[in-house]
Amino acid sequence: MKAMQDSHRVLFTSPAEFIDSDHPNVIAQAQGLTVGVAEPAAQARLLYAAVRDEIRYDPYRDYLDPGSYRASAVLAAGTGYCVGKASLYAALCRALGIPARIGLADVMNHLATPRLLEAVGTNIFAYHGYTEVFLGGRWLKASPTFNASLCAKLGVAPLFFDGRHDALLQSFDGQGREFMAYIADHGAFFDVPVKFLIIEMTRLYPKLCIPGGLRGASMEQEAKA
Repeated sequence: MKAMQDSHRVLFTSPAEFIDSDHPNVIAQAQGLTVGVAEPAAQARLLYAAVRDEIRYDPYRDYLDPGSYRASAVLAAGTGYCVGKASLYAALCRALGIPARIGLADVMNHLATPRLLEAVGTNIFAYHGYTEVFLGGRWLKASPTFNASLCAKLGVAPLFFDGRHDALLQSFDGQGREFMAYIADHGAFFDVPVKFLIIEMTRLYPKLCIPGGLRGASMEQEAKA
């Protein structure tokens, strides 16, 4: 195990523009979810489970709206896509003094719904958001993207984070079919690089990135039971 430098601990527990861990609602949520729990790994597990399941995954958000990336806005909406959910998880951890940051990676989705594939135009999803949390002397990666009810529809077990090992998106579903594959990692960031993401998402996925976001069926309605 390696101790974190004090300056790094201060940095990664500080509020940011989008990982706004100083927002009153974020603080209240973090504290409310961990009442009576003092051990950081246990706190991180509780916060992870709450973001995973209580914030519904929605890939049809408005990618041009900065609020889609802001932790407090995602909390208020009760729904978000991977980057917004990762931002919220990082903010909740920081609100309790747990160092956290956001990571971005490209993934290949083998079981995306037809509507999502048509909107994206490919099964390569760039800049998937996950969270890195500093626990036990090292950075751990955790992806609270898919809520348990959606996982049930997709036929894959919910992703569990134990606070001791990485929890990245599942490679296979319950039938042994390929589900997700990481193909590139873009590193970790103190705050969500929103201006960059808006430009890149618009360039890569013009059908998906429209003002107001795409409307219609949710991922759970689209997914096969």
